[in-house]
Amino acid sequence: MENDALSLNEIVQHINAKAADYCALSDRIWEKPELAFNEHFAASEQIAMLEREGFRITSQVGGIATAFVAEYGEGGPVIGILGEYDALPHLGQVSGKLQPEPTQKGAPGHGCGHNLLGAGSALAAAALKNALAQEDIAGTVRYYGCPAEEAGGGKTFMARAGVFDDLDVAFCWHPYVVNEVMNTADNAAIGARFRFTGRAAHAATDPHLGRSALDAVELMNVGVNYMREHMPVHARVHYAITNAGGEAPNVVQAFAESVYSIRSPQLRDAERLLARVSKIAEAAAMMTETSVNVRIVEACSNVLNNRVLQGVMYENMRRIGPPPFETDDYKFARELRKAALTDDDILATVEPFDISLKDKILHDELLPLSSGEQLAMGSTDVGDVSWIVPTVQCFAACFAIGTMFHSWQMVTQGNLPAAHKGMVLAAKAMATSAADCLRNPEIITRAKAELRRRTGGHPYSCPIPPEVTPDDLRTKST
Repeated sequence: MENDALSLNEIVQHINAKAADYCALSDRIWEKPELAFNEHFAASEQIAMLEREGFRITSQVGGIATAFVAEYGEGGPVIGILGEYDALPHLGQVSGKLQPEPTQKGAPGHGCGHNLLGAGSALAAAALKNALAQEDIAGTVRYYGCPAEEAGGGKTFMARAGVFDDLDVAFCWHPYVVNEVMNTADNAAIGARFRFTGRAAHAATDPHLGRSALDAVELMNVGVNYMREHMPVHARVHYAITNAGGEAPNVVQAFAESVYSIRSPQLRDAERLLARVSKIAEAAAMMTETSVNVRIVEACSNVLNNRVLQGVMYENMRRIGPPPFETDDYKFARELRKAALTDDDILATVEPFDISLKDKILHDELLPLSSGEQLAMGSTDVGDVSWIVPTVQCFAACFAIGTMFHSWQMVTQGNLPAAHKGMVLAAKAMATSAADCLRNPEIITRAKAELRRRTGGHPYSCPIPPEVTPDDLRTKST
């Protein structure tokens, strides 16, 4: 136990020494938010930082321009630490404000804290690399720069390319309002584009000659709405009309398009739901005498948690302690809650964890390790990694309790001192847990055995069809 404590203290010291540089890295990425598959600034900043740390860089991993791997060491065990850095559209926000104040109209923003996520994971990798070098321990540390978690499934494409296949364990985290070793089973998700093609005509003089693609989109939506009553209770189907065929009402729209996102606790169930939605699209095309093309544009697998690694990470988080929030951190969080967070916001963020947290401003404790797995309605491409290699994640408190994901309230806090404190805690949790795996390979053996039990020994199967490429999904940053 004394050696274990010493190793934890060494990692903590390495992280404390580097924390200011990596918080500055997070802030630079916060200042220049980029959308899925366009994160060129974020990736280059992280690469430059890790090259200075002595990592070997492999760029354009999996054929993705903004994906990379930074590696240090030789041989096994091979430890993976996952980072993200993509932003969300239309969430640009001035820092430290108590009301919406966009940086500019339509600008993206880090509404899910991925500026912190990537920088914190890179900090963990750098500290682990220093410990590896200092103590001359065998093994390899890899930081994975993963783009497009929000829209596109960057890790799913990377998994399809086999870049995680030789990992022994993987670590990740996410900024949020609590400190917890994550034990939620996120939904599998499939995104599909439905493109309807009809025939244009003058809507007044020759409407009988036209075939409206927009009618088909609307009929499909009605059909899917009726289907919702007859699908599993934990499944979700969302949609957006991405092309309504134009702005002229006196033209029968010859082209229209919608995108559907289908979620379910198991990938096979999401695939079954997609088949049902596709039948409704075909029926809508038949009713309107149009044609429809269906194309999967993104997908991710459900998350498989690993109890062995969760136990290791929980013990380290318990020993490290919660983020050391200060008076000014509480002051701003209290003001934001009063000005911009509703009672419903607060309840929604704490109900999955502990309802008594509704009276707290910032989470300065550690939630107990849950004995049962909870279903989270969201989705993440970390799920694909978790089917290949034992994977563990944690939440770290970076935001006022009541802050919702994908909101301007999250963006406005994303480069404040409280967010930095949560990020540094997460880095310590990941790096110390990874160090335990390097010093005690028996942990890895037990974690792999658990993964084999959960998968039934079946190999990973990528849910994105082989003909779909990241270039099909790239969006334009604004």
